[in-house]
Amino acid sequence: MLGWPGGQWIVGITGVAVACAGLWIAVRALLRKFHKHLKMSQRARRTRRAVDFTGVFGGTARGIVFATAGGFAVAAAIEHQPDRSKGMDDTLRSFADTPAGPWLLVVIALGLVAFGVFSWGNARYREV
Repeated sequence: MLGWPGGQWIVGITGVAVACAGLWIAVRALLRKFHKHLKMSQRARRTRRAVDFTGVFGGTARGIVFATAGGFAVAAAIEHQPDRSKGMDDTLRSFADTPAGPWLLVVIALGLVAFGVFSWGNARYREV
């Protein structure tokens, strides 16, 4: 896309939108906004805590991955280097290059697993 007329702007604006969406996802998870959609009052305390933990941890991890991918797209647009733009797989691989290295990747992977578990709980306990 960067080779298209106006491609730099398209990639940059899309990257900002994806980064903002990722931050929005993470903040909503941290603020536990998902509570209003779940009917958890009649559930066991242990179930409520598990859904709460997986919602916060998983949603935050998912938001971080999206925000990072958006950041890479913005960087590629600013520097006009198509090879700097990364998809989700390259974004996850780039976490391994940080000082925290593989441990950060493990935390993100566990967070994405937690989001999967939360998604199941969300489908199971969703107020319809």
